[in-house]
Amino acid sequence: MICYVSLGSNVGDTEDNLHEALVLLEDYGDDIRLRKVSEYYETEPQGEVKDQPWFTNQVVQLEIDAEIWSPAGFLSTCTAIEAKMGRTRAVPGGPRPLDMDIIAWGDTVMDMDFLTLPHPRAKERAFVLVPLKEIAPDFVFPDGTTVDEALAAIKYRQEGRKLWQDS
Repeated sequence: MICYVSLGSNVGDTEDNLHEALVLLEDYGDDIRLRKVSEYYETEPQGEVKDQPWFTNQVVQLEIDAEIWSPAGFLSTCTAIEAKMGRTRAVPGGPRPLDMDIIAWGDTVMDMDFLTLPHPRAKERAFVLVPLKEIAPDFVFPDGTTVDEALAAIKYRQEGRKLWQDS
């Protein structure tokens, strides 16, 4: 199963945080294999909490053994890694050492209380789409939207690896 995960951090050494998260993820065993990793992108804070440091973001492609991992089980692993790295959810949308979101799990479409696939806001976020396009330029969401079409539908500005987006 090919899975895409978005990682973000804006507390501490953000690039080290993202690297450590991937090391921790790979430590879960041979049934999770890191296939592609985007460059790091600096992104202005999105949502309601604007007064916080910029984020370092990246997207990774993983190959996951679907006989061992379900999307829900993998999400709980991501949540455990976030907690291990010091994430608290005291201020929703606030600063955090690590945020991990499952963007897509193959062509799975699901909507549960705790997990929606593909990620419900992935097509609205430049910090997801730009690095996703870098590692998967031909990516197509299950509804048929290409990564290029999703990028064309949002307002954002990119200068090198810095991203601004009006939300």
